[in-house]
Amino acid sequence: MRERSETKARMDLLDRKILIELQDDASQSLDDIARKVGSSKTPVWNRIRKLKDAGVIRRQTVVLDPAAVGLDTCFFVLIRTSEHEAGWQQRFLAALQSRPEVLEAHRLAGEIDYIVKLRVSDARAYDAFYQALIAEVKIYNVTALLSMEELKSTTILPV
Repeated sequence: MRERSETKARMDLLDRKILIELQDDASQSLDDIARKVGSSKTPVWNRIRKLKDAGVIRRQTVVLDPAAVGLDTCFFVLIRTSEHEAGWQQRFLAALQSRPEVLEAHRLAGEIDYIVKLRVSDARAYDAFYQALIAEVKIYNVTALLSMEELKSTTILPV
């Protein structure tokens, strides 16, 4: 894994245009990206390489349709804990990282300590996640919220 600077990467308008194109469709050819951003292939390739080296571009991947792969049930899990020691946090993080159904996990400020986004096949699959999680770490309170409809979902950052 490349080391990243803690400071914000310095990018100009061309870098931002390239990033917009890559976020929209990273499988585009360098020629297509260059044409769309008003540059040529070699400078675009060099800028992409520099953006990767700077850690701006973490990785390139594909976005799947959850329903098409049988994961059309989305839960947001709100977790409160009475444990705040480093050892507990490490076990909790390891438990989340080992579960492929966990798409996102965030530590929060406020009454809720963590929020976790899951994609599973159904309520039984959520329960299996829940049972495994509470077997691995002590949790004070868990609230599961079933998403009835996804109104917006994107990986595109407004650069």
